[in-house]
Amino acid sequence: MSLQVLAVDDSRTMRDMLNLALSSAGFTAHLAEDGVHALEMLEVTEPDVIITDINMPRMDGFRFIDAVRSNDKWSRIPILVLTTESADELKAKARAAGATGWIVKPFDPAKLVKALQMVAG
Repeated sequence: MSLQVLAVDDSRTMRDMLNLALSSAGFTAHLAEDGVHALEMLEVTEPDVIITDINMPRMDGFRFIDAVRSNDKWSRIPILVLTTESADELKAKARAAGATGWIVKPFDPAKLVKALQMVAG
């Protein structure tokens, strides 16, 4: 299964790691540095799945998830949160905003690929 994945993270190193993991799995990675940039990219790409960090400048992950879920064109795209945060209240806040799942960094590339395939159906 070849997926189009929009990966949103303010860390260039993390974007590079995600790009490597996704491309190694045969997926196409679209990379954005924050929620504002990701919303701009959604206007010109059609990802099967979105991966987003929570703590980012300009627009954090919670606001980004809310913006995606409030737009009819994108509201059905699965969203996985990939973050260093692990607090239950943040996971609940992400689920309430519309996140599909939660993965804590550092990530295992094989487990990330499996999670992406699972949520993409």
